[in-house]
Amino acid sequence: MPPMASTSLFIPVSFAPATAAAPARRSFSSHRSSPSTVPSVRLRRASSSLVVFASSSPPRSLDALIFDCDGVILESEHLHRQAYNDAFAHFGVRCPPAADAPLNWDEAFYDILQNRIGGGKPKMRWYFGENGWPSSKIFETPPSSDSDKEKLVDIIQDWKTERYKEIIKSGTVEPRPGVLRLMDEVRGAGIKLAVCSAATKSSVVLCLENLIGLERFTGLDCFLAGDDVKQKKPDPSIYVTAAKKLGVESKNCLVVEDSVIGLQMSFF
Repeated sequence: MPPMASTSLFIPVSFAPATAAAPARRSFSSHRSSPSTVPSVRLRRASSSLVVFASSSPPRSLDALIFDCDGVILESEHLHRQAYNDAFAHFGVRCPPAADAPLNWDEAFYDILQNRIGGGKPKMRWYFGENGWPSSKIFETPPSSDSDKEKLVDIIQDWKTERYKEIIKSGTVEPRPGVLRLMDEVRGAGIKLAVCSAATKSSVVLCLENLIGLERFTGLDCFLAGDDVKQKKPDPSIYVTAAKKLGVESKNCLVVEDSVIGLQMSFF
């Protein structure tokens, strides 16, 4: 992977509008990047402000803005973690098998995990592969065959997805401030708009319909979820596919991401 040119921008508002006024405080550092690098923006919360990291220089001609969903359109990682832990408790997932209580991913660990591995099933496969396959109500003894391991992961993931949907439909979740304004201003400027998420399609559709509204969702120029590509983050397949569907060159796309693996995959 070529070196990434980086820019860190401290903005004392909750989200960067499309036509932001000069922020009160800036810190820039840049490095030479490959001409094929796709510019991307990483969002991270620091106290009451957002820290925005932009990889490479902004495109000279911005033809498309591509949003990730989780952590970008909504603050969702704690909701996914809650849904996973509820699933582990529901199925009595014990890892290692002799553990006294069901598996529980704490906040610090999940932050590392979601920045390292994209997609729910890959997360569980990696974790169980590293720590031993668990005992559960699904399999009293740890599964040993590949088919049983996949069955375990599939069942937990399906239940987790439904639990996550319940949380989203509760009415307590809102989009990050400024997201809807940015989307509307981008569309108003004639720039194509897309959402690409590694999450399960049904859960992303539910999120978008509830958070950005049906009209904005159906008006997207491209929408892709983890089900639409074979390889998950940090593989760039989802963004490669999006650029093709949008009919634009990758160098003229700007990707908005919130995770390290999201930034890594923006080299397509």
